[in-house]
Amino acid sequence: MLFLIHFEVTVPADTPADLKEQLRQGEHARAFEFIEAGKIRRIWRPVGTADTCCIWEADSLEELHAAVRSLPLYPYMKLSVTPLVEHPVTAAWRKEHGAMPAF
Repeated sequence: MLFLIHFEVTVPADTPADLKEQLRQGEHARAFEFIEAGKIRRIWRPVGTADTCCIWEADSLEELHAAVRSLPLYPYMKLSVTPLVEHPVTAAWRKEHGAMPAF
């Protein structure tokens, strides 16, 4: 199952700089693990924000829930999760042309 996830992260302004850096490094390391495992398929930063949008693959809602909760910045996150299904144009393209072009 694919999910579009929008992460809005708000770390309190009075958080010590060393803790912020530790959280950032931990978040990157955990994201790298999910990318290597094929769970985070693509990740973006919306222009003008510090938010994150990504396409995430999980076998179940429970798997997705556990994975997201394992992120070091989870306590500071507001999430929007949208399950995705294939669009009919994708199936029609694949039937006529083969695989969709890579992006």
